[in-house]
Amino acid sequence: MAAISCARTLVQAGHRVTVLEKSHRLGGRMATRNSPFGTFDHGAQYFTVRDARFALALQTAPTVCKRWSANTVRVLDEHGQLASNSLPPTEPHWVPAPGMNTLPARWAQPLVDALHVELETRVTHLERDALNPSQWQLRTTGAQDSAHVFSGFDAVVLAIPAPQARALLQDCAPAAPLLKRLAPVAMAPCWTLMLAFPQAVQPGLVGLGPQWNAARSTHHRIAWLARESSKPGRTAIDRWTVQASAQWSHDHLQDDAARVQAKLLKAFAEVTGIHAQPSFVDTKRWVHAQTTVPLRESHLWDARTNLGLCGDWCLGHRVEDAFVSGLELALHIA
Repeated sequence: MAAISCARTLVQAGHRVTVLEKSHRLGGRMATRNSPFGTFDHGAQYFTVRDARFALALQTAPTVCKRWSANTVRVLDEHGQLASNSLPPTEPHWVPAPGMNTLPARWAQPLVDALHVELETRVTHLERDALNPSQWQLRTTGAQDSAHVFSGFDAVVLAIPAPQARALLQDCAPAAPLLKRLAPVAMAPCWTLMLAFPQAVQPGLVGLGPQWNAARSTHHRIAWLARESSKPGRTAIDRWTVQASAQWSHDHLQDDAARVQAKLLKAFAEVTGIHAQPSFVDTKRWVHAQTTVPLRESHLWDARTNLGLCGDWCLGHRVEDAFVSGLELALHIA
């Protein structure tokens, strides 16, 4: 979201922009995983709208985003009991359809059509251009470990998690001032579990387990649960996304997926009361999932080197934070 927000704003201001994306698709943590039983939003679960500029931008894709009636969100205790003081959300929850990655993909489409997006391209080194020292070049690896150098850039923007930005800039001497400003930022990991229960789609049976569709949990293993099939524009097969707590994810970051699945499945049953065996189980490990210590500035920009950084971690951890960060950096450059 930060990268596309920044890129599309720069293009609108008349700049030539190339987006390098290490994954095989756009979206970042606004991610959607396909399965035989439907999709899972295994990164960001929804977004809210507080900034007028974000609201205005959403009007350019009026049919994409739907309001999710997640008014049953509750805080749960260790045994799946509703907290006595829990309240429904006070602001609308929005989800793109058919998946969270739909919105950034829609906004990026003009860049894709203009062949200005390079997928499966991981930047490994950032350095001064060999032919023009006032510009930048980027060394990359791609599919089948293919190597490529992209050169001739007047400016470079890193729209990646702060720890990854630190690692990339560590060996880039001109970036020392930015590295110093990045130092306080911290991000926590998150293990995510995806479950499908097609046996729940039967006449007279509306899903398994609890009647709520989403919950913030105080269980020591689980922080968030959402019934994916309750979101608009999704298939009816009962599906759940379960996101582990930051501390548990940190403590089990190097565990193999099978062990994580077993432990989170047990916790899921404790919280929801669903003890049925899922027909589909998958996991995703986000090493840098949620900001715990933000930068508290909308972006970073070094006019001396023409290097910039943006991301949700600049302001917080919300989707809108990522949008605002990318937008304000682009406006600063433009």
